[in-house]
Amino acid sequence: MAETFDVVVVGSGSGALTAAMRARDNGLSVVVLEKELKYGGTSATSAGFMWIPNHGLPGSEGDSREKALTYLNAVTPNARPERIEAFVDNGPAMIHYLVSKGVKLGPVVGYPDYFPEAPGAHPGRGVVPRAMDGKTLGNNFHTLREQTVKFKLFTRYSVEVEEGGVLGMRAPGWQKLLARILWNFWSDIPWRLSTKRDRRLTLGTALIGGMRRALDAQGVEVRLGHAIVALHRENGGRVTGVEAVHNGRRKTIAARHGVIIAAGGFEQSQEMRDKYWEFPGTPRVSASPPGGNTGVMTRAAIAIGAATELMDQAWWNPTLVMPSIAIPGAEVTDPVTYDFSRPHSLCVNHNGDRFVNEGSPYDVFGKAMIDDARKTGANIPCWIIFDANYRAKFALSMLWPTILLPDSRVPKAWWDTYFYRADSIAALAAKIEVNPDNLANSVARMNDFARTGIDTDFKRGASIYDRYPGDPNIRPNPALGPIDKPPYYAARVELGDIGTKGGLKADAYARVLDTNDQPIPGLYAVGNASGACFGNCYPGAGGTIGPATTYGFIAANHIASVAKGSRAR
Repeated sequence: MAETFDVVVVGSGSGALTAAMRARDNGLSVVVLEKELKYGGTSATSAGFMWIPNHGLPGSEGDSREKALTYLNAVTPNARPERIEAFVDNGPAMIHYLVSKGVKLGPVVGYPDYFPEAPGAHPGRGVVPRAMDGKTLGNNFHTLREQTVKFKLFTRYSVEVEEGGVLGMRAPGWQKLLARILWNFWSDIPWRLSTKRDRRLTLGTALIGGMRRALDAQGVEVRLGHAIVALHRENGGRVTGVEAVHNGRRKTIAARHGVIIAAGGFEQSQEMRDKYWEFPGTPRVSASPPGGNTGVMTRAAIAIGAATELMDQAWWNPTLVMPSIAIPGAEVTDPVTYDFSRPHSLCVNHNGDRFVNEGSPYDVFGKAMIDDARKTGANIPCWIIFDANYRAKFALSMLWPTILLPDSRVPKAWWDTYFYRADSIAALAAKIEVNPDNLANSVARMNDFARTGIDTDFKRGASIYDRYPGDPNIRPNPALGPIDKPPYYAARVELGDIGTKGGLKADAYARVLDTNDQPIPGLYAVGNASGACFGNCYPGAGGTIGPATTYGFIAANHIASVAKGSRAR
């Protein structure tokens, strides 16, 4: 016989777990179904940022609902107003709800919106989880998906956002901070005897860890290895449950009041990439967990009449494909979110020409790659060019600064495959097969811009956002540094992503709409399983997880209100 719950949540990322927590607190019975054998989804592998305007935590002073709507109306012209307003109105309540459940959160003070010169922009709208002790999760610690090595020091040690900034820039106190991190890890001998994994959870793992701890306290079950293969809908009416496969056996799990799809998008499906994207690439260049987001739930909802939107769009984030340090012969895909924004570097297409302000938000950078590919046919992938100054100061993916990883210690298999090195720009151009004269001209112009502090071609460093990841010691513009110290380096930059913007069309209550724009009773979609509430815009750091958690909160509240009404009748 079918098991029955009030609410069935599909997926285990931040939107799913927020929905499950809130539904349970609203008096509903809940089960969370995750097809993978690890929980946390893409949220766990991320930095854990949530972009929530007017969140009310310390550091948001001066923000308001009106400012948030002014900003979003300016930067999201193709978004639906009712979805935007629901997000702005419910985001602060969602944040305070998570805090009340023991999820430790704090703002990134001073961090700018991605379009800081737009009207209504306000710094500090990014909210991040604070570190937590993974030991408090008990055995559920070991099935929590690990964060990407991008967010770990030496691929092992967990760090918070501010700590990463201090270590990355070798700011005052970085050596003491490094020593403390290493001591805390290695002095924990009982834990070291049980696992190599850091029990200190930060960023996305701290967000998911805090939510899982709250769910455990509520008695909500998270079932792993449950792949959903179909949705059940009564004769074109209400969605009544799901068909799941666990250990090769099919089972029906019924939902009295609602099914919430929070299973991510479709970026890991080659079939759907080929169908919907102009430049599909392969799942290999996506930064989301391999094999995770294959669009199964999107297709299942389409099969019962659901509409979709924005299917040709993704949350673009250029990536580098790197050899795995931990697994011989394997590769990892690393989002180079800010690496191409650092001074002493520039990006060029296959012709050797610049095509973008490298300090742009990563989603804008990805769109620029697409635009240039359309115009010139000489993009996707592109190249980042940098020099010994960059190597000394900054990391590019797992090519750490020379103080930590000098060229002599870089694995020989990396050279002329993942990274290229030469003593002159001309020799570097020959290695990566771009026009040497064009590349030399691009580098020379960048060096002139570094001296004057003004990029007359693409205005790099004119925005507050551009300057944020720069080097404050560089004058007159911290975003612009000359590329003039050999050896010179290059790396191939892919049109990567951190998920899809396109998905099931949903309304302001997260209800999935059919092809006539009518809600499908009992079916909800949040996060990347739904079309982005911002349309084709990425307004700030956490612009994926912020709406996912907020709409998970909204969906649970709506289901509870409908359930209360049905009980009253």
